[in-house]
Amino acid sequence: MTDSEIAPGDERELDSARWVVHGYVHGVGFRYFVCGHADRLGLSGHVRNRPDGTVEVAATGLRESLDALGRRLLEGPSAARVERVETVAPGPAHDLGGSFEIMV
Repeated sequence: MTDSEIAPGDERELDSARWVVHGYVHGVGFRYFVCGHADRLGLSGHVRNRPDGTVEVAATGLRESLDALGRRLLEGPSAARVERVETVAPGPAHDLGGSFEIMV
């Protein structure tokens, strides 16, 4: 278990974040990049391509893990060209069972 994972009985509060990533982010492994980092950070949530060419990311976990994922979104995988990352108001924080999924 890493420092960013939540152990049973952990009293640190969960938080949520939601982003929309703009740029050349479809067809370049962006969703797999996000999912891998989110899993390593102990986050739950999802990532999906949107019809407008952006990628949406919604995650729940510890604030420091969410911040780390947000920084990684700015980088993206090597084939991507991230123009900007828009922070969207998240919904309420709730534990989604520790899974992070790629949605189609």
